[in-house]
Amino acid sequence: MSGLLTAVAGRLNRPARGADPAGAPPASAARAAPGEKPAPAGGKAGAKPGGAPLRSAAQRPIVPGATVTARALIAVIAIMTFLAGITIGAVSAVSNVATEWTSDIARETTIQIRPGDGLDVEAALAKAVNVARSTEGVAEARALDESETAALLEPWLGAGIDLANLPVPRLVVVNLTPGAGAPVLAALRASLAEQVPSATLDDHRLWAERLSSTARTAMAIGLAVLGLVGAATVLCVAVATRAAVDAARSVVEVLHLVGARDSFIVSEFQHHFLTVGLKGAAIGGGAAVALFFIGSTVPSWFAVDRSIDTLVGALTIDLRGYGGIFGVSVLVALVTTLTSRATVYRTLRGIG
Repeated sequence: MSGLLTAVAGRLNRPARGADPAGAPPASAARAAPGEKPAPAGGKAGAKPGGAPLRSAAQRPIVPGATVTARALIAVIAIMTFLAGITIGAVSAVSNVATEWTSDIARETTIQIRPGDGLDVEAALAKAVNVARSTEGVAEARALDESETAALLEPWLGAGIDLANLPVPRLVVVNLTPGAGAPVLAALRASLAEQVPSATLDDHRLWAERLSSTARTAMAIGLAVLGLVGAATVLCVAVATRAAVDAARSVVEVLHLVGARDSFIVSEFQHHFLTVGLKGAAIGGGAAVALFFIGSTVPSWFAVDRSIDTLVGALTIDLRGYGGIFGVSVLVALVTTLTSRATVYRTLRGIG
């Protein structure tokens, strides 16, 4: 390679044919007609025969941008970003629903009156309501009538239920004041045990714990999916970067021979993959945002029945969810850039 560079340099230092050693122009240029500009012997420097300017070698990127590999990598990064955005949005929606449900459960509790031999259910209901209303920290208490109780049982027992012949417990709905917690429930439970022995207080603690456990599980699954997406993105970018360096290996070797620093070569590859990462992340993140926006707004535009919602409610996200999608898109672009940088440095050490 060094001999080839020496030979090329020697040929460039020789005088052109038709010019004297001092570099004088050829005789054809000196004998130009009066008033007519002499034409250069070799044409205008840096121009094509048709007059279009040539792009200098210094302006040509080491890694071509418009290639099939680059477009394929943009598509892969867009898909990965879309999956990450969907995961972030779903986790945010489940977290919002779980928080809302937990808050509702914490503000409401129920008192059950089980029918028994010789028990006046209506009197027990009225007494339980009075006990609840007299307890500090209770905002409101009311007993459900037979029609409301039948409506609660309708999904399991069907319509037109006659509760008079069924030992169905009757309920008292108790709404707590904001900030009321375990001490209020303990005081209410003690008062009911003393004054209404047939009453049972259900504070929905089991349901709240299950809901919190479900939310934590959803977040753990989301983090695991994000980890897998990140690992797949790193592997794809590393393979694409290594392929790009191998494709430009001869150029990299020549740059090394002429004294180019590794930082200059790395910056060329890093700029290319930063552009690829930003394009793919913008496409994937924009698609995820559009999906959640359309899913949360289109049903209301067309008055679609809310029965199409999921088990935990409509999966809509707030500004924090959209911010999370934007953040993960930026993170994917940064991971793409840093991965390409580290891969190029590692490859250059192997070439050196």
